[in-house]
Amino acid sequence: MQVISAEEVKKRMDNKETLHLVDVREPYEHEEFNIGGVLIPLKKIQSMEIDELESLKDQEVICYCRSGNRSGQACLLLETAGFSNVKNLAGGMLGWQENFVK
Repeated sequence: MQVISAEEVKKRMDNKETLHLVDVREPYEHEEFNIGGVLIPLKKIQSMEIDELESLKDQEVICYCRSGNRSGQACLLLETAGFSNVKNLAGGMLGWQENFVK
């Protein structure tokens, strides 16, 4: 599993790159604050209910959660499922908010 920094993701977002962001938190967390990723809670990934991601198996997928722990688990599960370019957002939304939300 690769790790990507919040700074790198923010820079790429600012440059209008197309990013495949996956928020593995719970719906209430996603509603409170998110950076535009598709919501697929970790429990769905654990049960392999990931049909909406199948088309991304050979593309970069960036997973994030609150702190980076759940998204790390999600990355490992996706890699096991055959995804070839999965990255974990270092520090999760806590790190993102610390760096970019005033």
